[in-house]
Amino acid sequence: MTGMLGHPVAENPIDRMFDAVYAHHGLHWQFWKSDIANEADLAKAISALQPLGYSGMCITVPYKVAVIPLLDAVDDDVSAIGAANYITIEAGLLIGHNNDGKGVVKAIEKVAPLQGQRVVMLGAGGAGRAMAVEIAWAGASQLTLITRREEQGREVAERVRQASGLACEWQRWQEPLRLPEGTTLLMNATHLGCAPELEPLPLDWQSVAPSCLAVDVITNPRITPFLAQARERGCPTVDGVEMLVQLAMQIFERWTGIHPEEAVFQQAVAEALGEGPPPA
Repeated sequence: MTGMLGHPVAENPIDRMFDAVYAHHGLHWQFWKSDIANEADLAKAISALQPLGYSGMCITVPYKVAVIPLLDAVDDDVSAIGAANYITIEAGLLIGHNNDGKGVVKAIEKVAPLQGQRVVMLGAGGAGRAMAVEIAWAGASQLTLITRREEQGREVAERVRQASGLACEWQRWQEPLRLPEGTTLLMNATHLGCAPELEPLPLDWQSVAPSCLAVDVITNPRITPFLAQARERGCPTVDGVEMLVQLAMQIFERWTGIHPEEAVFQQAVAEALGEGPPPA
């Protein structure tokens, strides 16, 4: 058994994707999503993983930071980023890992290189902080975090500076959101646009250049209101489903020892979302 702990998890297609890939490889494995109401219940769930026989677990919002004290050990990525997005169980120990940023970097670099990009990230939660550090490691020339919570934004900006040496700035969330001049990549790392609410981002689109690469971490729907507006403006886009595929492939290989075929993951997630064939 494998699975995901978070809140909310209902709209995330990860379980159907993993189950389809397990079946494709002839593995008698299953993936279960569990909606965990609070941090007290998170602690109970983590302590139950081994007695229940789990082989691995994904961690999603809002518990990627809170889970760390509940684990036996973490890898170097978690130590640098300050968040974990999946767990392996090795020799009876729960070990935290983070490949959120690695997934987003691979997804972005299928469209454009990150080297030299002037990046603005909206939000800096558990996934956002991982992405911020990995984007800095990948060679971005500038990174600005726009968050509602100043303490969180400044803490993540400092973590990026310490981990990478990149000058990372914090900017207050003031609506409508205006991007610094010269921004070449805009990433939505908030929940805004997620099904079923589909809330639009309060952007001043006049501050977004048509050449700016628009990236969204949301997996359902694939084309969020933000990405739809970006496309109307002429911006190239990267969707959260592509990121999910890239990071899920890495987790699958870590859990099973099997190197997966990307086409199988792409087809599985497209079917889970009720789409036709996956995009070429």
